[in-house]
Amino acid sequence: MYEELKSIALNSGAPIFGVGNIDDLRENFEALPLDQTEGLINGISIGVRVSDPVLKGIINWPTRHYLHHYKMLNMLLDQTALKISLAIQKKGSNAMPIPASQIVDWQKQTAHLSHKMIALRAGTGWIGRNNLLVHPEFGSKIRITTVLTDMPLKTDNPTDKDCGDCKKCISICPVSAIGTTYKEWDRNACLEKLKYFSKTHNIGQYICGLCVKVCRPKTIQA
Repeated sequence: MYEELKSIALNSGAPIFGVGNIDDLRENFEALPLDQTEGLINGISIGVRVSDPVLKGIINWPTRHYLHHYKMLNMLLDQTALKISLAIQKKGSNAMPIPASQIVDWQKQTAHLSHKMIALRAGTGWIGRNNLLVHPEFGSKIRITTVLTDMPLKTDNPTDKDCGDCKKCISICPVSAIGTTYKEWDRNACLEKLKYFSKTHNIGQYICGLCVKVCRPKTIQA
């Protein structure tokens, strides 16, 4: 079923696909009780690419154009996750699609689970200095989501790649929230700037896009 599920993702416009065993991560899921995820030991990570021309329009703050694109990508991810879940259920296994972008704790800014931690297990990328998932081809210019399942599936290996010497995200961050490693990322400084952008520039959502715009791992690895 691995290839069949991957084909569903690709045909839906999501070129990023991987599977990882996540049984030991279930206790860390923010809003999913352990009994709800019992047996769902595999995490399917799905991702779509963000448009470079849309990101090009972001100069000093996020644009309304980027906001719309961001929402449409999340919608596509949710629809793709649903298709994959239905295909799994049709074969007699259980599946739980997780919303691509749904905050369940506004104070902590956390979702049902960390999509990027599932993606790490599924081998689709690594955590960059900007604390976002970095895909080896598309960089941080991606949106991702997750499907949890008890279906036996081939699993992928985590990547051993990293950001190398690239520090472009550090220099572009307007509040210097990005350090030399993702562990040095200043969450509070980043969040306050997102709140500022949301209110001041009539965005209405906590997004930025500046560090996403400059992330180019293909250049790094060359």
